[in-house]
Amino acid sequence: MSYNTTLLFLTAVLFTSLSISCGDRQKDKTNAATDPHAHHQQATTDSQGYIDRLNQGLIKQDTLKGSPKRVTMENVGNTHVHLTYRSPGVKDRIIWGGLVPYGQVWVTGAHTATSIMFTSDITIDGQIVPAGTYAIFTIPEREDWTFILNKNYEQHLADDYKQEEDVLRTTVRPQAHSATPRLTYQIKSVNAQSGVIRLLWEKLEITVPFTTN
Repeated sequence: MSYNTTLLFLTAVLFTSLSISCGDRQKDKTNAATDPHAHHQQATTDSQGYIDRLNQGLIKQDTLKGSPKRVTMENVGNTHVHLTYRSPGVKDRIIWGGLVPYGQVWVTGAHTATSIMFTSDITIDGQIVPAGTYAIFTIPEREDWTFILNKNYEQHLADDYKQEEDVLRTTVRPQAHSATPRLTYQIKSVNAQSGVIRLLWEKLEITVPFTTN
């Protein structure tokens, strides 16, 4: 191969590589522009790992700002349960009877209502809850709490809460739990017919058992 032919070949390879690289960068910019949630999704993923490490005691001081969106889900038999919530931090604040007043309806998260979706009917405390999506509210007290599922799952805090839209109310008693710096929900499958909804925050835990129908 002559010197000139070799030079032309190398130039063509270099031009092709640069074109591909520029194309990839442009594709990334286009994706970011057309998907406004792309950055938020990445931020949510990052905060998930941070909060898990914080709650496990692997991070000693909570420096995360705000109340990131989190998701937890589980299959209980043939029923899929999907829960979306915001996770506030304790951050040296008095939570029960302070930030979260006793005797008032609480969004049981932060900002928007915590939502939970069941793909089929379930039963809690003998009460049938039809398949669908609901908001979780609670009324904390010094001893027993009221656990609520409400039809209006698209609302800010408890601003638009109406008791007549409740589909379920039941009483739960919080238990002592090791310190949980960031509010965390868990859905746990016990067997093919039953599971539990768990809420952990500060030094308390509430557990709501349910069965599939």
